[in-house]
Amino acid sequence: MKKNIRRTTSLALAAVLLVAFSCKKDNPEPVVVTPPVTSYEIPSNYTFTNSEALSTVVFSGQTDRLNQLREMVTYMKTGVSSAISAQQLKDMFANVNDNGNGHFSFTSSGKQLKNKCFALDIELFENYMDSIELASNDFGQTASNGQAGVLTTGSSTYLFNASGMEPLQFIEKGLMGAVFMNQALNVYFGTDKMTADNTTITDAANGKHYTALEHHWDEAFGYFGVATNFPTVIPNDFWGKYTNNQNALLGCNKIMMDNFIKGRAAISAKVATDKDASIAIIQNTWEEISANQAIKYLSDAATYFGTDQAKYLHALSEAYTFTWNLKYIPTSVRNVTQNELTVIMDLYSTNFWELSLIDINAIKSALEAKY
Repeated sequence: MKKNIRRTTSLALAAVLLVAFSCKKDNPEPVVVTPPVTSYEIPSNYTFTNSEALSTVVFSGQTDRLNQLREMVTYMKTGVSSAISAQQLKDMFANVNDNGNGHFSFTSSGKQLKNKCFALDIELFENYMDSIELASNDFGQTASNGQAGVLTTGSSTYLFNASGMEPLQFIEKGLMGAVFMNQALNVYFGTDKMTADNTTITDAANGKHYTALEHHWDEAFGYFGVATNFPTVIPNDFWGKYTNNQNALLGCNKIMMDNFIKGRAAISAKVATDKDASIAIIQNTWEEISANQAIKYLSDAATYFGTDQAKYLHALSEAYTFTWNLKYIPTSVRNVTQNELTVIMDLYSTNFWELSLIDINAIKSALEAKY
């Protein structure tokens, strides 16, 4: 039996070889293997169009929310000379009646900051709005330990609560993290959004010349809050401003913009690995921007300690919020654990009037150890 099996196998192999060699040509055609396309055009600005030269970039909802926060900030700044309303801020936060209950200069149907805010911190921000109203009732007072009021230095006047904290910074810079950073890095760069359809054009008949995946990336870029030709044009607020502030140290203007552009181009070219690489770089750089901005403000606070109380408390409030914003970096990539960040935040205490220079330098050292 074994001999028959061996003989059958040999005959079968011979037949295969006979067929193979009888089919072989004297001058065989070369086998052409087409490699996958990994090269694609990367524009110099965040401008993308289809074959008909129609723009495929839309992030109008993000622009509306940036403008909403701008108008909230403008209103909060009046607290140094008049009492302001927490309810008005809350109406603007939730965009009641699509116009901030009459307090926005524009109508933004369905767009609001509140429903895009990190859910667990919504109550915190509404408490800050109560705090700024309470502090503004004492706009005629000079701020001191236990007394809300204002302090002036040069041409700048700041409103502080009884604990020496500047509520305007807690709201403005805090929402930069809880809405803008969190939405971009956790929501739009999250798995659900980044695995969306990338083949079907959404609705060209109604001007939506993009795939779902392209649009999600554009919305993340919209929360970064810069012009499509950044850094040629530098914004004077939000993350674009502070990215530029840290550019000399980190080179982050080019890093952020190059990777937002490259990631979007990679999506259109359907090169997922390049998209993912750009996400990782943006997440890491955004974290470095926030951390180093906090360190910068801590250095400022140490400089003004005991010499200029207004600038000192203002810088400390900014430092607090940029440190706080590190919590919105995805935990899978963040350079500081949540427990470590909690320890650092606790170093700020609950009363800025009572912090010492040693305390400030301890916070700064804790951040520098991680960044």
